[in-house]
Amino acid sequence: MATLQENDLKLFVDSIRNYLTVTTRQEPKITSAFLGMGDVTGYEFNGIVTFSGSHNGHVVVSMPDKLVREVLLLQHETDLSDGNLLDAVGEIANTLAGNARKVLGSELQISVPIKLQGANGIKARVRKRPYVITLRWNHYDAMVCVDMERRH
Repeated sequence: MATLQENDLKLFVDSIRNYLTVTTRQEPKITSAFLGMGDVTGYEFNGIVTFSGSHNGHVVVSMPDKLVREVLLLQHETDLSDGNLLDAVGEIANTLAGNARKVLGSELQISVPIKLQGANGIKARVRKRPYVITLRWNHYDAMVCVDMERRH
């Protein structure tokens, strides 16, 4: 499998930045980008999208509950239950995946988002060292973990 290029990773950085800027009118600050070591510790709410076809792997959007609640409030959402927070982070992951397909091509197959609650370690399945992008939005930290490779 071929490794991702800088532009491939930039699409995820730009995508999360654009999503939060458009939905909240406040741009997040990208705080770091690095290669993770083993399991990557996430936050309470996680949306995971799996890729196949031209690329293999998955992308995880991981956010603390307070960040997801504020995003929903800014969207005038009144249901702040854990189930709705999970739906929201799943939708963010799905949006990132859709943006990836626009850039990486129609051969990229995308799963329905999996939504998980709990700050468990995110296990790398494709790469020994997944790409981790950390960000800060409105005083809250979050991350996007990109664990994927090109198939050809």
